[in-house]
Amino acid sequence: MAKTKNTDLNHELNHDVEMFKKYKNLLKELTAKNVKLKYRNSWLGVLWSFFQPLLNMIVLSVVFGNIFGKKSDLIVCYPVYLFTGRLLFSFFTTSTKQAMTSFRRNQAIIKKVYVPKYMYPLSAIFSNFVTFAISLICLICVWIFFKLTGAQGGADLTINGYALLFWVPMLLLLIFSTGVGLILSVLCVYFRDIEYIWEVFAQLLFYMVPVLYHLDTITTPWIKMVIKINPLYSMIELFRHCVLYGQLMSWKLFLYAAVVSIVTLIIGIIIFNWKSDDIIFHL
Repeated sequence: MAKTKNTDLNHELNHDVEMFKKYKNLLKELTAKNVKLKYRNSWLGVLWSFFQPLLNMIVLSVVFGNIFGKKSDLIVCYPVYLFTGRLLFSFFTTSTKQAMTSFRRNQAIIKKVYVPKYMYPLSAIFSNFVTFAISLICLICVWIFFKLTGAQGGADLTINGYALLFWVPMLLLLIFSTGVGLILSVLCVYFRDIEYIWEVFAQLLFYMVPVLYHLDTITTPWIKMVIKINPLYSMIELFRHCVLYGQLMSWKLFLYAAVVSIVTLIIGIIIFNWKSDDIIFHL
């Protein structure tokens, strides 16, 4: 019996892998289409991936700089500190929101043409990851500006070989966002209110992640613990270790973020495979 179950699982896994290989070019096309549609009819086009995070950083730095941005041992350069956190957080919230509504936005195609349904939430997440990667150019420019001018403590910014590991927390965030996006995409088909609940939750989550402030400024132990449990905290801190502090990533944060990301992805795949055949009947 156990051998039969293992054989069925292996057969199903091999089938899924073959289907992914078969439709991988479609995934690329859907991803490219989403990127193009995002900036369609805009004068600056994809350059908004550069200017949008920059403008957000300027506004938030002006508003919160005097509160959280005073030079200290906790925060080296507040605008860059803010930029790194905001960049990763924005990718997570935007990609999960678009993955969540991907079936409703593509329901006309889903009802007419068969393709693996996970292509739609995946293409939404990957297209946002492309935008996220482009935004890193803006981060580099901001880092160089504050380093050269020395403004806001920018002279203390450090760059070394550890910065080359920046892709590790980005990859973990992509895996985690994919898992969450798959779960939300299924839930939103059955419960439309999830879209509005997630919108409110994302706004609350922004203040529960050290984007604007440093964790050590929190003095209440249980609040500090809640923030640490949030996997986004670990991924943002790992990214800052690489590009802001010039330090080797904390292995504890890395291990925690990796386990949570992989487990979330596995849960997302299981839930998606469980309900994917019924999705079309609820659109």
